[in-house]
Amino acid sequence: MNPFPLPRPATLPDKPKLLSLYCEVASRSGGIIREPHEITEEYIDKFLTNSLADGIILVVDDIDSGRIIGEIHTYRPSLSVFSHVLEHLTLVVHPSFQRKGIGRMLFTTLLSKVRSDHPEVLRVEVIVKESNHAARNLYRSLGFVEEGRMEKKIRRADGGFEADIPMAWFNPDYGMR
Repeated sequence: MNPFPLPRPATLPDKPKLLSLYCEVASRSGGIIREPHEITEEYIDKFLTNSLADGIILVVDDIDSGRIIGEIHTYRPSLSVFSHVLEHLTLVVHPSFQRKGIGRMLFTTLLSKVRSDHPEVLRVEVIVKESNHAARNLYRSLGFVEEGRMEKKIRRADGGFEADIPMAWFNPDYGMR
């Protein structure tokens, strides 16, 4: 049994807790692609607003501290030709709570929500660093497929480059209503 509460939809009042979570994750090497100085209130506000308006955003709370320890969000692009797509997918889990099933729980809840509540969504897209093997394995285990490579897309701190890997999950319930 998972010792954490089930994911819940995020709300606008979660913004300060999301900012805190993202700052914590960005401060650790390999956490997310953004540098700590790129985690701003404006960044949080943008994905929170977009996800609430036309996407999905879920959080997991730590019962003991009251803080948010995991978050996943995705939303539709603005162009109507992509109305069947959810993109900008981002998953973060507080470093102290990683490898405890929170990321998988957030992902499975999100994909279940797409299947049950969004039959108009065919694709869910995520882009992952080539070197993030744990994330790539998680996404594959959830049914995502790698769709190619964006060579030398990411500049590493050591000056070298690595590829970004686009992956997609296809909704088996697309158009079922």
